[in-house]
Order: sequence, then C-alpha cells, then structure tokens
Amino acid sequence: MQLPTIPKFDRLTKAHKYSAAGIAAAGVGVLAITGVTGTGGTAQASGKAAEPAAERARSVAAEQHASHAAHVAHRKVLAKQHAAHVAHQAVVRKRQAQERARKAADEARRQERQAANRSHERKALVPQQRQENSRSAPRAAAPQAPAAPSGTPQQMAQQIIGDAAQFQCFSNIVMHESTWNPYAVNPSSGAYGLVQALPGAKMASAGADWRTNPATQIKWGLDYMNGRYGSPCGAWSFWQANHWY
Repeated sequence: MQLPTIPKFDRLTKAHKYSAAGIAAAGVGVLAITGVTGTGGTAQASGKAAEPAAERARSVAAEQHASHAAHVAHRKVLAKQHAAHVAHQAVVRKRQAQERARKAADEARRQERQAANRSHERKALVPQQRQENSRSAPRAAAPQAPAAPSGTPQQMAQQIIGDAAQFQCFSNIVMHESTWNPYAVNPSSGAYGLVQALPGAKMASAGADWRTNPATQIKWGLDYMNGRYGSPCGAWSFWQANHWY
C-alpha cells in the first residue's frame, strides 16, 4: 500500500518525519481494522436475519401439522357418529318389526275369540229357537231321514254342505290339507283324514267309522269350522293368513 504524501515532508526534522510516518501507519492500521470489523458485522447481521425466517418456517410447519391432525380427528368423530346413527336405525327398525308382529298376533287372537263367541251364541240360540218353533208349529208327521250321502268325497261334501260358496271354501282347505284323501296321515303330527283332525280320534264324535267313512270326516270337519270360525269360508280366510286352521 502506498503511503500518502505529506507536503513539505523534506523540510521537516527527523523527529517530525518519524511522527508523520507513525501517524500514517496508524491510519492504515485503523482502516484495516475498520474494514475487518465491518465485514464481520455484515456476517452477523445476515445470520440474525436468517433466524426469523427459519422460525417462521417451523411455525408454518407446526400449524399445518396441527391443522391436519384436527381434520383427521374430526373425520373420526363423524365416522363414529355415522356408525351410531346406523346402529340406532337398526334398533328402531327391529322394534317396529316386533311391534307389527305383536299387533298381528293380537289381532289374530281377537278374531279367533270373536269367532268362538259367535259360534257359542249361535249354539245357545238354536235349542231355544227349536223349542219355540216346536210350541208354535202344529204337530206334523215326522220327516223322513235324509238319504245318506254317496259318491266321491267331493260329492258327499256338496250334499252335506249344500251352499256352493261354503263348499268351495271347505274344498280349498281339504285340498291343501289332504288332497281329498280320507286316509291321509301327517307323518310328523299324526293328523288324520280329509280335514286332518289332530288327533284323528276327535272325529269319533261324528261316528265310529271315522277312520274309513269320508262322510263322517266331512260332518266332523264342517262342525269344527262352523264352531271355531263361523263357517268354512271363515276357516278358509284364517287358513290363508296362517296356513293352518
């Protein structure tokens, strides 16, 4: 580095020359030190400026992570709520089905009781009506006993029942129960005959020949349907709903 020229330096004494040279050297040293110090200050400033940027990056990353975690937790809550709703709906549907079944069973029992009551009332009125007719009607010759039914079991049933509509209902039941076979036996329950009486010995009330005589079985079956359901058509309606009578 070239030192600065001091005017009239040659005219100075030796002591003055030494002092000027020292001052110049000191100035150079100060400049050098100042330059070094300035460079170091710039580096420190750059480092301090980088620290807030890194901190902001970490803060943004933390916020993003927290937001993602909150979103995942919210979806889990929604999934649990949906599962609980589905389970609740299943319970409600099950209870509704049970309630419908209970009401249907109650209605069937109610209809059965009504039919039994009507049959009981009719049976109670028949002897009274006969007695009144007997007192009021003039004495007449005893009617001849009707001829015994004959022909196929279907023909016998037509002769015994008389009413075409009631015969058809009676026939529908017998067709499903035994296909008009007077010897039909249910292997699981033991029900017997055209109307599948259970046990078959019940039909003995209509005749001792209940095992072999279709007419006896038809008479017993007709009495049973009239007594329990009011008529063969009443029994057929119940059979259609329950597949038994």
